[in-house]
Amino acid sequence: MKFEKATFKPTPESGLTTTEIAALTTQFGVNELVAARPVPLWRKIWQHMSDVSSLVLLFAVGLATYLAVAQNGGWTKTIVIGAILIINVAIGLYQEASAEKSLAALKSMSLPTANVRRNGETQTVAANTLVPGDLVLLKAGDQVPADALVMTSTNLAVDEAVLTGESVPVEKRAYAGANDSADENQVFAGTAVTAGTALIQILSIGMNTELGQIAGLLNKTKQRATPLQGRLNRLSSWLTSFAVLGGLVIFALSVWVQNQGIGDSLMIGVSLAVAAVPETLPIIVTISLSHGVRRMAERNAIMRRVSAVETIGSVDVIASDKTGTLTQNQMTITKYWTPTGGTAKATDQLARPGQDLMRYLGLATNAEINHVNGEEQAIGDATELAVVRWLERHQQTRAALEARAPRICEDPFDSTKKMMTTVHRLEDGRQLVVVKGAWDRLPFKEDAATMTAGRRAHDEFGQAALRVLAVGYKIVAADAPSDDFTNLNRDLHLAGIVGLIDPPRPEVIPAIRAAKRAGIMPVMITGDHLVTATAIAREIGILTDEFKAISGEELRALSDEALTAQIEQIAVYARVSPSDKIRIVQAWQNVGKTVAMTGDGVNDAPALKAADVGIAMGITGTEVSKEAADMVLTDDNFATIIAAVKEGRTVYQNIIKAVEFLVGVNFAQIFLMVGAVLFGWGAPLLAEQLLIVNVLADGIPGFFISQEPGEPTAMQQPPVANDESILARGLGQRIFVRAATFTVLTLGIYAIGRFGLTNNQASIGMTMVFLVLALGSMIDIYAIKDRRPLSWATFKRNPLLNRGLATGVLVVLAIAIVPPLRNFFSLSTLPALGWVIALTGVVIPTIVLELNKRWQQRRQVEPQLEVAE
Repeated sequence: MKFEKATFKPTPESGLTTTEIAALTTQFGVNELVAARPVPLWRKIWQHMSDVSSLVLLFAVGLATYLAVAQNGGWTKTIVIGAILIINVAIGLYQEASAEKSLAALKSMSLPTANVRRNGETQTVAANTLVPGDLVLLKAGDQVPADALVMTSTNLAVDEAVLTGESVPVEKRAYAGANDSADENQVFAGTAVTAGTALIQILSIGMNTELGQIAGLLNKTKQRATPLQGRLNRLSSWLTSFAVLGGLVIFALSVWVQNQGIGDSLMIGVSLAVAAVPETLPIIVTISLSHGVRRMAERNAIMRRVSAVETIGSVDVIASDKTGTLTQNQMTITKYWTPTGGTAKATDQLARPGQDLMRYLGLATNAEINHVNGEEQAIGDATELAVVRWLERHQQTRAALEARAPRICEDPFDSTKKMMTTVHRLEDGRQLVVVKGAWDRLPFKEDAATMTAGRRAHDEFGQAALRVLAVGYKIVAADAPSDDFTNLNRDLHLAGIVGLIDPPRPEVIPAIRAAKRAGIMPVMITGDHLVTATAIAREIGILTDEFKAISGEELRALSDEALTAQIEQIAVYARVSPSDKIRIVQAWQNVGKTVAMTGDGVNDAPALKAADVGIAMGITGTEVSKEAADMVLTDDNFATIIAAVKEGRTVYQNIIKAVEFLVGVNFAQIFLMVGAVLFGWGAPLLAEQLLIVNVLADGIPGFFISQEPGEPTAMQQPPVANDESILARGLGQRIFVRAATFTVLTLGIYAIGRFGLTNNQASIGMTMVFLVLALGSMIDIYAIKDRRPLSWATFKRNPLLNRGLATGVLVVLAIAIVPPLRNFFSLSTLPALGWVIALTGVVIPTIVLELNKRWQQRRQVEPQLEVAE
């Protein structure tokens, strides 16, 4: 039941009756938020099983099982491939984010009880039993249980930060009838009463509230696949197609060229198809992401969704909320002006007139800041707390001021007169009257020149996006009536004005510079005024001459197409709604950008979920924003995001290195098998041998590549474009060189072992190829793991990799040397010359890769030299 003046009917002062409550409950339901229906577990499993690479593995498991049963082919392949398939699905389920948690956090914000007037009595009821039309009593400290209209109020102020993101409480007044504006006399579910009392009439409950609209957006908003997921899926599809084609070719050649049986040919074909798919890659990716999670946690960034570790490194845009994220979420007096000072001054430059102004403000303040167990407890509104903090910076306290000039009377602030008056007893018995409030409401008796100068300073403060507070005073006789505020508020002396603002965090400015150097565009999205947002954005470096700032009204006037067309020229958005934030995020995504969104309020939650990386504040953030986010900053430090970007880029680089390490050898295995059959040699490796190379020789070293430190140039490169191929930036060329090297090398080694060292003994050639392929594809990881030329530091940089590699080498050598293992894997004892040739061949790929790396680097440097010349 939204507020409509034409149909609104006030509830009688006695409240609703029991009969009316029952009828309204039937009509509108309960005052609760409703979560979207969760996806069943079986459907999640099927989504992962329907992945192309998973289907190939599933087919391979079925075929291997059939061959094991029908032809007694052994269960080794079935067990290994099945285990890999199960692990892959489990990893996918583990990585999924839980949307239901966001709604659970929203539900936790619901007030468990409310003071309501029903049947002529005031009673406490469960908040979820409230219905439209209920009369609810509010006082300072209460949380508003539903959207409502203010019927009566006394100095009511409500903190709406959870909805608007802004820290300054909003003054509310009672609804005065059909001709009254509804902007200032409505309160909303989830907001908090900071001052005053009120009687409100419920208008909307549950999902029909503003909070409920956000819950609805969370239900509807879907996260798109991460850039890494998209790239790996495309790579997997490509490799799978190539693997299936290779398997079919080798099957056909085995049947019609080699005249082998259908069963043996099928086994070879399946082995080749499985060998071409890097089974350990998903596990290596997960290990890399998990390592990134640990590293980021050490830097105060908690990752709630594992896959977002890589995504944060690819962001092109960081769309940040202003209050509490870029600013300190703490109103601060930054400038003051006094009639005798002439010009505005910073608050640390406190001359005598400034000291008097600060003292008057301190006397006319009710806020307090207490320190309990090392924690600050602030009581009062943001403006008065700013006064108390100004006093603290100059070793003054409100209590000390009042000890010298005790307060004897007060006329509280209200939104009608927009000023507050306090009366104090001076040591000589006279009374000091202090008045603070809006410049245009205080009746000063100064001369025209002074008032002109004051008005000029007031306007300058306003243009600088400062909130202005004027202060007047006068001294009256000891026997003057202390509560005659009509006379006390006249003919005031102008003490001065102060300018307040929620200032930027000191670490934000260098963080913004670092983001821009890394090719990332920072964008400010705020519910604050455009003037304030523009001033802050210019100060911290987000808004420069080539970009513009727009208001929410201007934004809503743009169609989605028009917004997408202009999105890259807009750096600041002011006075925006939750749905506006989602539009902004999606417009950036429409132009192919990867977007991170920061925020701390309930209003940010839908956009946090829609963004590629949602970043919530751990200290000031609501539980709703944290549950909707992918990353939570435990220090609320914007600079932590840049550290997370660097770590994310390191993770992506390590995953790319893993792809290079695994895929090149997989292609070489296909070409080796097909080439050997075309030459009439038959299969040079058996299925079990291929699996050992894939899972053991390639897998074990690959697991430790995630421990590699970041490249020095990680933050000097542009982000990886959302549509950029995983094979870009030279990876495709490096994979080709590696695959070609291993293909030529292994075919040559097989021929030497089978026909050169022996008289057509296939097992000798097979053993030599196994050693070269297994050991060679392990040790060349040193040429892959660092883009810089090999040096002694390359080997010392990752001790875990060295230990893993040593383990893998020992296992491979044991398989080739220990008789039971050698016989189990159908290998033969090599002659001495065979060992020399095989071990020599092992180092050839590393040499070729290192030469190729240096050649690539020389090609990159030469164009730069030409440009410099």
